Amino acid sequence: MEALDQPIATRRAVGEPDVGAARRSLREQIAKLERDPGAAICGAYPRVASVPGSRRLAGPRLLDLGELEALRDDLASRMRLIQRDEAAAREAHAAKRDLIESMLQDPGRHKWVRVSNADIGEPGCKHWHSRPRLGLIGMLAGWWHVKISSGCPLAGGPRS
Repeated sequence: MEALDQPIATRRAVGEPDVGAARRSLREQIAKLERDPGAAICGAYPRVASVPGSRRLAGPRLLDLGELEALRDDLASRMRLIQRDEAAAREAHAAKRDLIESMLQDPGRHKWVRVSNADIGEPGCKHWHSRPRLGLIGMLAGWWHVKISSGCPLAGGPRS
């Protein structure tokens, strides 16, 4: 009988959410989403030209569940934008590489076309330029070739 007289430890109702676990889960998701854009941007350099801005919070404070969810959703949408921009840049670079291959196969079809290393997502100053051989005479005769530059000019300017 003594066991029935003692108060039973109250437990949460079955339908009541565990706010602490939800906050921990949201904070873990936010931490992962904050790391991913930085890694994606650094890995895609120089392909991703712009980084979407983030929403600024008004100083340090404890966010409630709704604000944590909004922050997570904002970071997820930024990551989708970065991935979309990176995919579009990959497609554009692949198209330019295909153009270079086509230029090398048939330079006469690509008169005066110029493709640079930046167009294919590579560093440096190299470029491919379809131009007539022997200037005006080659242009009139239809003698076209692809000239590949040797790269960046020498640093320091003209020699004295």
